[in-house]
Amino acid sequence: MTETTPKHVNFNGRIVMIGFGSIGQGVLPLLRRHVGVAPENIVIINPDPEPEPIAAEYDAAYITKGLTLDNYREVLGRYLGAGDFLLNLSVDVSSVDLARYAHEVGALYLDTCIEPWLGSYVDDNLTPSQRSNYALREEMLAARRELGAGPTAVITHGANPGLVNHFVKVALQDIARDLGHSLPEGQSQQSWSGLAQKLGVSTIHIAERDTQRSRTPKDVDEFINTWSIDGFYSEGLQPAELGWGTHEKALPADGARHDFGADAAIYLERPGAATRVRTWTPQAGPIHGFLITHNEAISLPDYLTHREDGQVVYRPTVHYAYHPCDAAVLSLHELAGRGWKMQSRRRLIVEEVTDGMDELGVLLAGHGKNAYWYGSQLTIEEARRLVPHNNATSLQVTVAVLAGLVWAIENPEAGIVEPEELDHARILEICEPYLGRMTGAYTDWTPLTGRGTLFREDLDLDDPWQFHNVRVV
Repeated sequence: MTETTPKHVNFNGRIVMIGFGSIGQGVLPLLRRHVGVAPENIVIINPDPEPEPIAAEYDAAYITKGLTLDNYREVLGRYLGAGDFLLNLSVDVSSVDLARYAHEVGALYLDTCIEPWLGSYVDDNLTPSQRSNYALREEMLAARRELGAGPTAVITHGANPGLVNHFVKVALQDIARDLGHSLPEGQSQQSWSGLAQKLGVSTIHIAERDTQRSRTPKDVDEFINTWSIDGFYSEGLQPAELGWGTHEKALPADGARHDFGADAAIYLERPGAATRVRTWTPQAGPIHGFLITHNEAISLPDYLTHREDGQVVYRPTVHYAYHPCDAAVLSLHELAGRGWKMQSRRRLIVEEVTDGMDELGVLLAGHGKNAYWYGSQLTIEEARRLVPHNNATSLQVTVAVLAGLVWAIENPEAGIVEPEELDHARILEICEPYLGRMTGAYTDWTPLTGRGTLFREDLDLDDPWQFHNVRVV
């Protein structure tokens, strides 16, 4: 890709980016390449001065400042106004408060997840339910109902949540075609939920395997990751969460329902970083991943809930099954042994990655062809060739941020919207040139494959896709 690549959209306002970690640094070259915006109209607000040279490389203004509950209105008031775009790529800053502020001043908005203010994830005065992504989503949906129509605010639109939500629609279409079913009529929520029900999709895994690595191995008392360490730490310590399908026979012993909201998901009384599940990807094959909480595990089952006469008749189980890079797995094991106290040193590997890929997709299972994975297989070599300041993991996020920003500019009066409500074809049109090999693959693997041979196990042999079989205990 060259800097002469045609623009997807022109934008005359100011883009105010909050946060400039691995995702912000990777988004910036994409903004300059594909959005017609004057470089002086890109303003970055970030508490860490270290990455300022990358901002300068693209002629963006850099403000070394952290946002807090006490100062965010004052700080943003200096730079953000009607017709501008608030691009929230931060951690420990309330997404709901920023989305409300953008609505108030007449600015567009996008974030990659719904974040609370600093400390909320590990506040032991809050119940696990109150510390969940389910609760954060319900807070944002309450703001949507209150604010109503207005400037577009695209929420939770990175790779996952975000990109994978669109992968699910493609996968549903592929399975329908291969089973001889008609595609959904229109793009309504009921048409998609009805298709998923008709196909018999009982389970959806967001199945990801990251094999990127550095020549320098992980040291003792060091946390390594290929994307935001703060972000991974925070979500890893939230309770494990999953959308709870209508096919499930029994709630897990440590599972609980929320006593508010849509009731499309449950949580476990344990952190996601200590909960493993079985899944499958085409390159890696069968793997054990961590059941890390993500917004798509809540919004997707809610969106795919099918109702008849007001009653829920179908909903799939949905969860994230994440096998991070091997150094991050070691980091999590060490973190758990330390009683979840973060290591003293952190290393984000981007430029030092030597090889590997991020295989990110969705596994739809329980239908007439057993299971189907659809997604992106992006190597570090291709990521580097395509966009500077990215590794394979970050590029899958940053191009989805670009696509969501473009969609918001093209649809500026949509109010607060979730990924499922965007035009998936338009999003993927923007993203796919940056996603490496797009792969769809069927498999006869199930969570029962190879089980119960060396040791006796408590298995449900009648339904392989019960969460009871998927979970690693």
